[in-house]
Amino acid sequence: MSDAALRLAFAAPLDRARASGDALDRISLRDHVRLVEIGAFQEERGTSQRLRFDIVAEVAPAREAVAEDDVDGILSYDTLIEAIDIELAAERLNLLETLAERIAARVLIHEQAARTFVRIEKLDRGPHALGVEIVRSRADTAPPDDDPAPHPHVALLEPGALDDGALTAQLDALAEAGPTVILCAPTDPVSRAAHPAAQRRIDLLALETAAWQLAARDPRCVVVASRTEIDHALRTRPLTVWAPSRIVLDATDPPVDVAPATLARWFAAEFDAKGLEGA
Repeated sequence: MSDAALRLAFAAPLDRARASGDALDRISLRDHVRLVEIGAFQEERGTSQRLRFDIVAEVAPAREAVAEDDVDGILSYDTLIEAIDIELAAERLNLLETLAERIAARVLIHEQAARTFVRIEKLDRGPHALGVEIVRSRADTAPPDDDPAPHPHVALLEPGALDDGALTAQLDALAEAGPTVILCAPTDPVSRAAHPAAQRRIDLLALETAAWQLAARDPRCVVVASRTEIDHALRTRPLTVWAPSRIVLDATDPPVDVAPATLARWFAAEFDAKGLEGA
């Protein structure tokens, strides 16, 4: 690789966009730093680190809007910041790559945007910047799935429900209520730990164990863990059983505690439930 090519590989997204030679206008956001909880490693959970965002959006020249000084006819700079805001608020993520993809797709919703360059760097992982850069075009990027899922009915099954001879009838009734998400409280005593973070994980694992026990009892009860899985299940299945660890641990505004009733109410609020039973 030549020196010029190497410099271009590590140049700012705007400089790389200009080097492509396309006859498109560009708007850019540089050196936008945010405190974010992100990362796949355990030491990255429960703490925020600085991310630096550089975004370039290539747009068709808006000559008429510019001539008329019409702000509604151009792609606003605020669009780039709003894309970051929306995706950071949606859920906690492990990967910069995922965040970059979602931000790019969010920018490319806008008809004026033809292509976008997104660079995100972690600034606190050492005496360097670690990051990812992607280039996406509107022609080959699916828009974010903002089609709202149906509002679920949420039901908390109390301990002992799995041993109840009326379980099948209870599940029949829940299935008839429309798309239902079930949270199943633990049937066995939960181990105790001295550290609050450890106890939180233990409590969540107990709820997940109960979820899989219910799934083993009735094939209609499919266990799901992520927002994507839940959104899909609400559109396709009458009954879904929630394994809560992933969503709770990745939430930007998690519940204060993970007692089953509290968690059921929190989930109902998060997913705008049409009904809540048992909590």
